[in-house]
Amino acid sequence: MKKVAIVGAGQVAEKVHAAYYRTKPEEFILAAVVDPDLARGVLFCQNNQFKNAYTTIEEMLTKENPDIVSICTPNRFHYDSVMSVLEAGCSVFCEKPPAMTSIEAKNMWKLAEEKEAILAYDFQHRYSPEAKMLKENIALLGDIYYSEANALRRSGVPGWGNFIDKELQGGGPLIDYGIHMLDTALYLLDFPTINAVSAYQYQKIGPKKNQGTFGTWDPAKYTVEDSLFGTIEFKNGGILRINTSFALNIQPEKELDIQLCGDQAGANLYPGKIYTDQAGELKIIKQIDVAENNNHFTSIDNFYRKVIGDPQAVTADGRQGYIIQRVIEALYQSAETGGKVEL
Repeated sequence: MKKVAIVGAGQVAEKVHAAYYRTKPEEFILAAVVDPDLARGVLFCQNNQFKNAYTTIEEMLTKENPDIVSICTPNRFHYDSVMSVLEAGCSVFCEKPPAMTSIEAKNMWKLAEEKEAILAYDFQHRYSPEAKMLKENIALLGDIYYSEANALRRSGVPGWGNFIDKELQGGGPLIDYGIHMLDTALYLLDFPTINAVSAYQYQKIGPKKNQGTFGTWDPAKYTVEDSLFGTIEFKNGGILRINTSFALNIQPEKELDIQLCGDQAGANLYPGKIYTDQAGELKIIKQIDVAENNNHFTSIDNFYRKVIGDPQAVTADGRQGYIIQRVIEALYQSAETGGKVEL
């Protein structure tokens, strides 16, 4: 059995990580949670069958010596938390994004290698049945030269947590949930070498409104972008467009999808389809109909299988986490400076 601890006693810790670990009582000892608010930590333990609550990672590591630690803190604290846990020799499953900077993400990756520990990130959309189908049939598309990743909301500024605080989060929709479509697109494309990125960001709506489909917020405290649009140029000549928003005057309430265009066929992630044109008519080559699927659980399960040595397990590892963080950083840099950023 593996002894498990969670750092951060918030919503994702409870609804995703603790919920997964509770499904395998024969595999995991639910040892501890760490949160600076001890009362919240104690309540988390009571509600989620964990044994002990601590206010510092250091005390938890000393007293519990866990095998696996989930990091569920605000983005700003990912780096210090992950580094402390890796130094202690634990395997780490961290919420996205990896960190606040690419230097931090690289340090995390290298320390995991040095300690021979498993480090993985919760990019759950790459584990969807749709992504699995596309990955297995990607050759049908031929030479993929144009791709588009959309993570758009018409009025979806989060009304909870720290999502509108740039100092704590590092940014808005791009680093919050656009990062999921970025990861999945690069995963499907097999992480091609990137030459350069360019981007534009806007803050037109968040500071002017205070209510949307995800609750209310204080516009005076809104310090992140409410939309960002970027282009990623690959060494192979292809490009990936990424479009993200918390708030954007579009017709649908939201759009979460990836489109891949090859010289033989095209594909969409949601719903999962591969198609081509035949004399002016759309021909469906392959599609998948999906009932409910918990991609988060599949993501954590692959991490756990990696920890116990399953060679078939696939994780968003430290190296890929660094690449994603570097692209996010470059997109923000381009948007802030108005110039193209070479990688």
